[in-house]
Amino acid sequence: MKRVLYILTLVLVLGVVAPGAVALAEPRIEQVAADEANATGGKGCIAMTAGESDATFNVYSITGQLIKTVKVNAGTKATIDFPKGFYIVKCVGKWSRKVVVK
Repeated sequence: MKRVLYILTLVLVLGVVAPGAVALAEPRIEQVAADEANATGGKGCIAMTAGESDATFNVYSITGQLIKTVKVNAGTKATIDFPKGFYIVKCVGKWSRKVVVK
């Protein structure tokens, strides 16, 4: 019971939003030059860069629920608006990392 209360308190304090609670916008795409795939959090968004080859990114909530899958073509960057909070971004077959949206 204490664990459930702790998790609920953590969710409220951090401002993590349930995946179905907010409609996410379509990604904004732009051309960039990058050597490898990357993902960074920013003010109200997550930017994902594919690098030299196409990449697929999965964005998960901090509770592990899949929120969005984004396919990014080589040499492009996709920027998607997200509510503020903590997310886990996984570049399929390569890496995963924590990202903060402020």
